[in-house]
This record gives sequence, C-alpha cells and structure tokens, in this order.
Amino acid sequence: MSSKTYEPVAPRKVAFLGLGVMGWPMAAHLLRAGHDVTVYNRTAAKAAQWVAEHGGRAAATPREAAQGAALVFACVGNDDDLRSVVLGADGAFAGMAHGAIFVDHTTASADVARELGAEARSRGLAFVDAPVSGGNLGAINGVLTVMCGGEADAFDAMRPVAMAYSRAVTLLGPVGAGQLAKMVNQIAIAGLLQGLSEAVAFGQKAGLDMEAVLAVIGKGAAQSWQLENRGPTMARGEFDFGFAVDWMRKDLGLCLDEARRNGARLPVTALVDQFYADVQAMGGGRQDTSSLVRRLR
Repeated sequence: MSSKTYEPVAPRKVAFLGLGVMGWPMAAHLLRAGHDVTVYNRTAAKAAQWVAEHGGRAAATPREAAQGAALVFACVGNDDDLRSVVLGADGAFAGMAHGAIFVDHTTASADVARELGAEARSRGLAFVDAPVSGGNLGAINGVLTVMCGGEADAFDAMRPVAMAYSRAVTLLGPVGAGQLAKMVNQIAIAGLLQGLSEAVAFGQKAGLDMEAVLAVIGKGAAQSWQLENRGPTMARGEFDFGFAVDWMRKDLGLCLDEARRNGARLPVTALVDQFYADVQAMGGGRQDTSSLVRRLR
C-alpha cells in the first residue's frame, strides 16, 4: 500500500463490493482513511483474506454488506456482474436504507447506469456511476481519476470519501455521464497505444536505441502518459502487468456499442479493437494493453 496522506473527513459506515485488482486496494484505502468498512466478494475466501490483512468485516451477501451503510461502493467486472450484486433479494439495494448512496466504479455501459439509477430513485436511494482511470497502480497508490454521473447532492456526499483512493473525483453530468466519459478515455488510449506501437516497432526496425529515443521525444510534442510509462516496456517486450487486453476489449466493445446508438464514427477504435483480437489469438489476453506492439514484430 502507498504512503498516501488522507484528507480529513468524518468517518462513515461504508460497504465495498468486489475485491479484484482494483477493488482490493480501493477498499483498503477507505479503511486506512478511518471509515468503517464491510466488504463482499463473490469468492468468500477472498473477502476473508482481505479482512485478515486489513481489518473491517466481511459479509456473506451484498445485501448484508449494505445494511446500515451510508455509502455502498462497487467495482466488479461488467453489466451482468453489476446487476448481480445490486438487484434481487440478496442485492445491495435490498439492504440499503432510504437516502443511502450507491457508487459504481465498474466500467460498464451507460444503459446499465441509467437502469440502476432509475431503480435506485424508485427505492429512495441515490446512484452515482463513477468509473475510474489509473489502473491497478493508481488504485494501490490512491491516485485514481474518477468520472462521475449523478445528482449533485449525492456526488457532494460521496466525493470526500472517494478521495481516499483518488486524486480527482469530478461530476460530469447526470447518471450515465461517468460511463460515457470513461468511453472517451478508452477511445483516446486505444489510438495512442496503436500510434506508440507503430513508433516503437518502426524505430527498432531502423536500428535505433528506442529507450533513448523515447526519452528524447517524451520531452516534446509526442509526450504522453502512455509514452512515458509504456514506451520503454514496449521496447523491452515486457507485458506481464497493467491493464489486460481482455479488459480493454470489453471496454472498447462498450464504446463501439454506444457509437452505434449515438451515431459517432470510430474507425480507428474499431480497427484497434480488431488488432487486440489478434493479440488475444496470440495468447496475450492477460497481457498489458501495450502488448499491441507484438503484432508488428
């Protein structure tokens, strides 16, 4: 865990659903910031392990975890996973008290955010869709960027608590706006990574010392987070870390589905999505998204 300094905030009773590579450190930051944390994970042994390492409590169901919580956070895999922890007799909504706030950090569709937002309102609850950017290291170090959609009152209540694992938590519009903003983020990253892959592969074919070249061009107009953090590892052929290709394809699928609905044209995104399918076929589904360069070697 990082040595993050936490902003003073009144301790709250919170729940966290989903202890994957992102949720595990995010929930730990909430506890370290002084909040009363109950966790739930589909694999109960993992929740028990989290409690053994960090403290807090584990619950057997999302409903049990949510009982008495002012804020319920979730970070799961996809739309169906999200529905499974929110809806039904054992879902979080069934256990939440009137006025409680559900904060969804899953990268999911804008449609499921609107669906669950409407269901929350019908139950006297608030819903904030709040996908994150920054990857596993951002979660570990407590410096995620959080893009939010929801009502201002609910956002104002969740923001100081979410700052435990974030460096920026921003309201961008009504429910669904957070997911749409995350799609913008992933579209931009897909194009950047393909350009960086071509640049690295070209430079290596030309016989250049690419780590030296990247250090130089990173001081000019080509500078980006991807170049600085992924360029050198691309050049060395290191991909066993970071944000998996399988996850990126899931995210790009959401982008392409939304584009079909709203009429946006995403020719480069569609092409890069197919390039990632090639990487999956090469056995790289769990490798970092920078493994896109493997196609060019």
